Formats: sequence, structure tokens, C-alpha cells
Amino acid sequence: MTDKVKVGGHISIRSGYLGAAKAALQMGAGAFQYFPKNPRSLAVKSFDPRDAEQCRTLCQKHGLVSIAHTPYPSNLAISKDADGEAYSRVVQSLRNDLEIAEACGSIGIVVHFGTFKAGNPLQGYQNIIQCINDVLSGWQGSAKLLIENQAGDHGDMGMTIEELVQIRKLCRDSERIGFCLDTCHAFGAGMWRGEGDESFAAKAKELKFWDGLCAVHLNDSKYPVLSRKDRHARVGQGHIGEAGFRWLLQIDAIRRTPLIFESETGEDGTYREDMERVRRWAEA
Repeated sequence: MTDKVKVGGHISIRSGYLGAAKAALQMGAGAFQYFPKNPRSLAVKSFDPRDAEQCRTLCQKHGLVSIAHTPYPSNLAISKDADGEAYSRVVQSLRNDLEIAEACGSIGIVVHFGTFKAGNPLQGYQNIIQCINDVLSGWQGSAKLLIENQAGDHGDMGMTIEELVQIRKLCRDSERIGFCLDTCHAFGAGMWRGEGDESFAAKAKELKFWDGLCAVHLNDSKYPVLSRKDRHARVGQGHIGEAGFRWLLQIDAIRRTPLIFESETGEDGTYREDMERVRRWAEA
């Protein structure tokens, strides 16, 4: 039924992009995620195109899927009018991430929905649309910008399917925008309440969220549903639990999407144990 779901984890690029791809292959992964540059900085990175090209070639040869995750300070909701310089740094950094992802043959770049606490939330949404439009202006690559849902620990934005779908719809280049579903964030926000939450599956289908789904962060949660906490646990070892993931993995759109762990590794320093667990659940 599954043809082995594409599953893997977040991998360091300390040995380069090719090194990350090799590490993913070595542990038997079908997918992996990486930071294209320093995860704590928006500084534009001059990267080695040969390293990126070798990563792309190796991934193509082995059917390995890769996804880039933008640095943490990337905030789509930053105001251009309030701080034009900071806004420009975010836009240039995200464009840089897109270029690296394209060179590595990655599906796209994951960026968190955004936080805005300076007043009317509608302004925050407008800022997000403006930022995405500026990042994608003139972009001709196949790498997409992937909006990730949020748990609610930094504010109310990005906690619902409606928001993600509507932002994508209102952006100029909607076909260059996709979604990354983080299961821990969705659980914490109450977007998905775990096993048997048929309303989540129905709403995602009705709003065509599945059509834009390009990546899944398959993280369990250290806190209960509706906690608004972003604390990842290994799959099956948190409040979502094995039953929750077994239920989720019966959704075709989820099974067809690269599944990425962002939790701690097993005792052997790899994600092998968790990958086997998920493959078993998906095949049940």
C-alpha cells in the first residue's frame, strides 16, 4: 500500500549538503531536512555550487527527497514600514534559502507562518502576503516556499488550516507556495486533536489543504492537546501516541508526503528506530 513512505529526519550540514545526503542514505532514509545555513542568522550565505550539485545528483540517483528549513529569525509577518532594513534582511535571506534549495534539488524551504504583536492582526497577515510576494518576485525555480503551521506559543497566528490556505490564495504566486504540516504544532494548537479527529481530515480536504501539502514534520508532543506548546517528542512517545500517528498515516495525502522527524535521535544516533516504526504503522 505504501511503497515505503518517504521518511527521515533533520540532518546537519557540517559535512556539506552532499554530506547530509550521504548521512540520510546511510541510515536508510527516504527523505531528510537540513538548514541551508546558520539556523540563528539571516546573513546571506555564499555556498559551494559543486557541493549543492553533488547533493542534487545523489538524491536523484537514489530517489532521496530533501527539504530546507529556513533560519529561526525568519519572520514573514515583519513590517516593511516599521523597519525596512530588518524586512529586507528577511526577504534576502529567504531568497538565498530558495536558491540553495534549488541548487540542492530540494522540494522547497520551510518557513514558520510568522508572528505579529504590534497591533491589528490583519496588518500581520498583510505583512506576510507582502513578504512572500517580495521573496517570490521573479522566482523561476521549482523550489517552493512552504508555510508551516504554528503551535500558538508565540501568539495566535498560524494555528488554523483556514489561515494557511487563505494566505496562499491571496499571494501573487500561489503555485510557488505549499504547506508544511507540523503534527506537534497542530496538536498543540488544536488544529488536529489526534486519533479519530475526522473534522480535521474533512476540513483539510474541503479547503484543499492537502493539495498544497509538500512536507510533514512528524513530531509527537511532550504536552497535551490544546497546550499551545511547541515541544517535540519522538513519535509514539508523547501525547499524540502511536494510535494518533497510525490514524494520521491512513490519510493518503500524508502517506504520499515526505515525513520528517525533528525530535531527538535513537541511542544509535540515527532515526532508524523511528523510521521503522512509522513504516510499520503506515503499512498496517
